[in-house]
Amino acid sequence: MKLSVVIPCYNERDTLRTLVEAVRVSPCTPDEIIVVDDGSTDGTRAILDTEIAPLVQRVILHEANQGKGAALRTGIGAATGDIVIIQDADLEYDPNEYPVLVEPIRAGRADVVYGTRFGAGRSPSMFLRQRVANRVLTRLSNLFTGLRLTDMETCYKVFRREIVQAIRIEEDRFGFEPEITAKIARTGCRVHEVPISYRGRSYAEGKKIGWKDGVRAILCIAKYSPPLYASLRDRLAARLRGGSSRRPVADADDGPA
Repeated sequence: MKLSVVIPCYNERDTLRTLVEAVRVSPCTPDEIIVVDDGSTDGTRAILDTEIAPLVQRVILHEANQGKGAALRTGIGAATGDIVIIQDADLEYDPNEYPVLVEPIRAGRADVVYGTRFGAGRSPSMFLRQRVANRVLTRLSNLFTGLRLTDMETCYKVFRREIVQAIRIEEDRFGFEPEITAKIARTGCRVHEVPISYRGRSYAEGKKIGWKDGVRAILCIAKYSPPLYASLRDRLAARLRGGSSRRPVADADDGPA
């Protein structure tokens, strides 16, 4: 199955080359790497022209900064692989874990895979406020969608291309995460989680998400998810039948989903 990696970037001059090289030598070698520069102003574009373009299949430029969601809308729309992986350009996530991420799809057990930073007893490197915010937003998302994810806000989301390209992405910024989760839940497709590693960076190192994005995430959960009453009704019905078909499935050795 052909693998496409979509890399949105904005002002990632110091990490982009290292990240692209890591993607290229991943144990699960991509057939297509698409970099979408979202109006960078720090010299990233010069690196794209001179160093990155020869290493990837496609570079797409946004003339003005629009946000991560907008960059992903462009990159996903351009992907041609059977499987699409989202990869941030900031070195917080390790491309060496691609085999674990794509295996459930390649084995025919999943349509969408989320890489959870909280799986199998792992303790990701992140600030306490980020950890708490992630937990709160994930649980709120689960309440509305009926899924039972442990890390809705993870960057590592992997899709069958026909599924993600059929979804209209509306959010331009970090609201992409709850939006795509809600819309995936509405399709009823099979969602798996697998544990991944994570090395968070500080705001001094270039981290961009802030508290306003957290507020927007709450609004997106309510906006894009099925009506709350319908979600609760479906979950109750599933429990009465003896289980929930909406729960993401973890592999036997991967810990709880």
